Amino acid sequence: MSPVAPSQAHARLRVFLAAAHHLSFTRAGEELHITTGAVSQQIKLLEDWLGQRLFRRRPRRIELTDAGNRLLAAADPAYAAVDLMIGRLRGGALSGVVRVRTLPSFLATWLVPRLPKLMRRFPQLELQLEAEDSSRSLREGEFDLAIDLNDGSYPGFQSTVLLEEEIFPVCAPRLLEGRPPLDSPDDLRHYPLLHDMTAWRGSTPYAEWERYLKAIGAPQVEVRRGYMLNRNHITMQCAIAGMGVAIARRTLITDELDSGRLVAPFQQTVRTGKRYCLVYSAGALADPRVATVHDWIAAEARGAQAADTPEPHAVPAAGA
Repeated sequence: MSPVAPSQAHARLRVFLAAAHHLSFTRAGEELHITTGAVSQQIKLLEDWLGQRLFRRRPRRIELTDAGNRLLAAADPAYAAVDLMIGRLRGGALSGVVRVRTLPSFLATWLVPRLPKLMRRFPQLELQLEAEDSSRSLREGEFDLAIDLNDGSYPGFQSTVLLEEEIFPVCAPRLLEGRPPLDSPDDLRHYPLLHDMTAWRGSTPYAEWERYLKAIGAPQVEVRRGYMLNRNHITMQCAIAGMGVAIARRTLITDELDSGRLVAPFQQTVRTGKRYCLVYSAGALADPRVATVHDWIAAEARGAQAADTPEPHAVPAAGA
């Protein structure tokens, strides 16, 4: 094995991290301002040096191998810590207000539990948090950073992809007691359903269930019944209370699954084609306070993605 200079290893790891975060050589190239071919070449050189494949090349997408997941889990926290320290040194004693607009469910479920770490690291920073649905358009000057769930396209703004989203049914274990088994989508007829009306704006309140079932090949299941709610985190609370079976977003449901408050009766998850993104105006990251919060949120998202076990039965949503 030929020796690799530290600078070469560093550069190749940077390319690997970008590709692993986006699960796309093209998006990694856009982030690093290099061509897709250059990304592919650097990954191949790294794989040859390590003697292990880091990605599986699939038609129109890539996936991390076990070795790739292990490298991501090891390298990500180290690089995130370095990036945060560089931001802190550049910014000196950071102080002042950073305005963050975010989706209510993402704020309550994902961001708020992590904010104490940011407060301890940068005690002089003050966040002005505003919970707003995607239905209200993003307007220049109203925020420093926004967190939105979309296809990643934000004309007039710049964006950083945080997390890809998948959906799947969940319910409370007690909902299954005394009822027929819930082994297949056809068994849903024995159970009440919960609907998040805000999940697919401009469509019917039942759209998320319909998209999930169509993607897994069970479009004949009747879902136009049950309870309708207008917030994801409220829908999940109703599921925990045993009111019915709900569609969960992987990004927002980890704690409930780990604790056993909710279970996933089916193996299939569906990629929605949507992703959580940090959105900001051109030049916003020149402010060290905004750049620090941006980098911290992005690092937290990378850590969450690295810790998440990929679902082997995930399928793309119809039309995603």
